[in-house]
Amino acid sequence: MFLAWLKPYLPRGLYTRALLILILPILLLQLGVSILFINRHFDGVTEQMTDAVSIELQFLIETANQAPDADTARSRVADIADPLQLAVSWPAAIPGQTRARTWSDFTADAVAARLRFRIPQIDAISMIDKDFVRIWIDTRHGPMQIEVNRRRVSASNPHQLLVIMVVLGVILTAISFVFLRNQLRPIQRMAVAATDYGKGRITHYHPSGATEVRAAGMAFLDMRNRLERQIQSRTMMLSGVSHDLRTPLTRLRLGLSLLDEDDAAPLLQDVDDMQRQLDAFLDFARSDHGDALVRVSPQQLVRDIHGDFQRARGQLFLGTLSGPDAPVPLREVAIRRALDNLCNNALRYGSRAEISVYVTDRAVRFVVDDDGPGIPVDRREEAVRPFTRLDPARNQDTGTGVGLGLAIVSDIARSHGGVLRLTESDSLGGLRAELVLAR
Repeated sequence: MFLAWLKPYLPRGLYTRALLILILPILLLQLGVSILFINRHFDGVTEQMTDAVSIELQFLIETANQAPDADTARSRVADIADPLQLAVSWPAAIPGQTRARTWSDFTADAVAARLRFRIPQIDAISMIDKDFVRIWIDTRHGPMQIEVNRRRVSASNPHQLLVIMVVLGVILTAISFVFLRNQLRPIQRMAVAATDYGKGRITHYHPSGATEVRAAGMAFLDMRNRLERQIQSRTMMLSGVSHDLRTPLTRLRLGLSLLDEDDAAPLLQDVDDMQRQLDAFLDFARSDHGDALVRVSPQQLVRDIHGDFQRARGQLFLGTLSGPDAPVPLREVAIRRALDNLCNNALRYGSRAEISVYVTDRAVRFVVDDDGPGIPVDRREEAVRPFTRLDPARNQDTGTGVGLGLAIVSDIARSHGGVLRLTESDSLGGLRAELVLAR
């Protein structure tokens, strides 16, 4: 709970989270080793090496100061400096300002501070040359310059450990990422197959990867196969019922045609109602599962539907056509059936309707507005249930539907990974039906 504030800043993708789990321990390990080992070990080694050289430098200074004259001092210092591998010279003056070190020299400050602590007589130190340490000291017989090999006062190339750690860390991280990607790829393929199936597309998927991932993939395939068999069974059953009932309905129609027209008219109306109900049941059962995905222009589809209604009834108007006019994969027959249902409902319960389409990179939104009585907010969820007809909003005496129109549209929307939304129309004041399909 105390880390809840950190959740909004954490990555959401599986790859990025796995990389964070992989890289963070390596970075913390390198940081810990750098602080504990380099700061303590290398600083300790530098101090020990500098202290050893400081003793030799202190001996040179004392020898020079104890000599009776300058020539004797230089002679005695030279006799001592050569065996100690120290280069001594006697400049005319001590430089006022010297560049102490380069920016990449990590131990220069520690060496200079330790030398000044052990030898307070030091006037200037320069480590601009990485191979030597130059020290200037003012003795009794004039300025003395001492050059010490850098390897004698500090460990050579202490940054090599950092370089090696970083290079090895990058190489091992890259190798780990390759193995990690191979483990995550089957999960991504299964996610893509599940997402496509939610949008009504059957994507080829073969389980692979670790045992647990294979088990999840097999469970997904079994579930998808069971759903497909259930849909096919429902469609075949209702299709068979509709086909079997068409024969007796046809015989009834033929028999009624032999009766007097006035007596047979109500019965023929009942037969027609039964025929329409059977067709509605079949449409609801079939939905769009039998249609194939084709690339269709949503704007052209709306234009075609508008043209059909204009020829038939003339009260459906063309609204906004927004977005690129490019084909998208849809089940054309099912979408046309859904839009026909929405437009028929709009014109059945209103005198004017308008159809629009909005195409974006992520979704296709078909909108049908009408000027009818609309549906109350608290009953809109009930309106999309099968076999539901709403008295206050939709008069049961108007039309001969059986309450499956919006249910069919909602089922088609779900099979495309979308949703059917019922709201109030801003333009016409009645009901607005939005068929939103994911791309």
